[in-house]
Amino acid sequence: MGGPKNIKKVWHCATRLRFNVNNPDKVQQKKIEALDGVIQVVYSREQFQIVIGTQVADLYNEFIKLDGVHADASSSTETSEDEPKKKGILGLLNRFISFISSLFMPFLDAICGAGVLKGALALFSTVGWLSAKSGTYIILNAASDSLFYFLPIFIAFTAAKQLHVDRFVSVAIAGALVYPDIVALATNDTTLHFLGIPVIPMSYTSSVIPIMLSIWILSYLEPLLNKVIPNSLKYVFVALLELVIMVPLTLMVVGPIGSTISNALAGSIMGIYNHAAILAGIIIGGLWQVIVMFGFHWMILPLIMSNISNQGVDPIFPIACAAVFSQAGAALGVFLKTKNKKMKQVSGSAFIAAIFGITEPTLYGVTLKYKKPFYIAIASSAVGGIIIGLAGTQAHAFAFPSLLSIPTYLGHGFVGEMIGLAVSFIGAAVLTYLFGLKGVEDEQSNLDSDTDTIQTSDHDELIMPVSGTKTSLSNVNDEVFSSEKMGKGIAIIPTSNKVVAPVSGKITATFPTNHAIGITDSFGTQVLIHLRIDTVNLKGKYFNSLVKDGDTVIQGQELIDFDYEKIAEAGFDNTVMMIVLNSKDYNVEPQLDTNSDLAINLTLN
Repeated sequence: MGGPKNIKKVWHCATRLRFNVNNPDKVQQKKIEALDGVIQVVYSREQFQIVIGTQVADLYNEFIKLDGVHADASSSTETSEDEPKKKGILGLLNRFISFISSLFMPFLDAICGAGVLKGALALFSTVGWLSAKSGTYIILNAASDSLFYFLPIFIAFTAAKQLHVDRFVSVAIAGALVYPDIVALATNDTTLHFLGIPVIPMSYTSSVIPIMLSIWILSYLEPLLNKVIPNSLKYVFVALLELVIMVPLTLMVVGPIGSTISNALAGSIMGIYNHAAILAGIIIGGLWQVIVMFGFHWMILPLIMSNISNQGVDPIFPIACAAVFSQAGAALGVFLKTKNKKMKQVSGSAFIAAIFGITEPTLYGVTLKYKKPFYIAIASSAVGGIIIGLAGTQAHAFAFPSLLSIPTYLGHGFVGEMIGLAVSFIGAAVLTYLFGLKGVEDEQSNLDSDTDTIQTSDHDELIMPVSGTKTSLSNVNDEVFSSEKMGKGIAIIPTSNKVVAPVSGKITATFPTNHAIGITDSFGTQVLIHLRIDTVNLKGKYFNSLVKDGDTVIQGQELIDFDYEKIAEAGFDNTVMMIVLNSKDYNVEPQLDTNSDLAINLTLN
């Protein structure tokens, strides 16, 4: 990432490690993409996003322990205050999306868990496993419903954090909206008067837009109060005036306006859904993953919550679920079809993640890489979305689309939902298997058709990197190599000054001292050639590299010139080691016979 001084902020979401940096040109994107476990690197909205998958939190926890990464340069879920801001409509849209996402991201896992629990309770109640009057149901329902009931409080806290106003005053304002006496007024349709001004009875439980608007207004009021109130009085009077002004203002003006906006948006969505179900199915089903890719889904989440809060149901998520299942199906199709070992691992894990609603590994690691599976998934989900739209399926609780969210769709249109999901999943899997890899991958294809990696048919045979006498790695006078802790391989006592590529591939590691070099072939085999023992102390003397990082080489191509005789005269061991760093993936067979240039035979475990 250009070193710790280049990192302004690092945090993570569900699948991505996100960086804001001082100088993007210092970021070695290709090297990051070549790292094992990295699915994709995306540069979006002035931010580097490294797609990892569901292990991203573990990676983040290790990353912030590194020397030079300071606590003030990291935050688990926040956006960077110093993030460069684009001007114009696009910049405004980007900032708005970032703001909306920052409201939900800190408690996104809690939303997911509560939504799934709510759906499970609906399922258990429907099949008769739990009575809605039982103590178990009541307690678990409280656990699942509390977050959504008190959603304005959660939104107030995160909005205050982003808008830099008093978080606890913000929470107090939100608490007033869901205060039992205020809720009772809305339930009984009772109108109050504040200083003679009527307060329209409205329910703000589970609402989003009213409290967002309220905290936005507070972000202008608080600096004004801090400016006009003397320092000696700020401790009491700033918070006092904020509460006295904002709570009545929110209940009388901001809340009703926000609720009107919510009702209008929810009504519009339901109207479109009711009168153009096929169009809704095509747009939402076919384009949902595209919407997610560009981050626009954060703009839709408040609308979905408003639908459930105001209408009691939402039609968007049931259709969007078809898009999730189609991506999972496409990943499964690639997994069953591909002969590339690394892609089989990536697509297999991506399939499992996608089924449970996390589609980024599938998008960036599988379908977008091959392109055809992505188009197939879009087409399949559009068909599935049409079926679900015509069935009139609706979600009765907020739960991100996944296998676990299906119980929230119980009720009218549920059979259509299951048919639509089956069409999306099976259609994408079968079509991807039959046509998705045609023309883009065969037995010897590279992992990514957009990279420069070399296709080779002799990946299982590594030739000698230097002429000389072969010997077992166990005979090397260095415990790190002889113990095979770095990997299995072979040692050679050289009789030549030329180091050549033992396999075709890409140069993925070089060193300033030129005493070692790493190559990765198109199948992911990672080979390290180390010239002599402790020659790093020569600081590059007697070594001359002929290639650089990122170069593509073919088997037998010269990589390094080195004077093995002068190095030996300088008192250094003259053994050359060739190590297969990812030996655990292979059966590594050193070839010690003296009549062959073959050094190592590799076969997949």
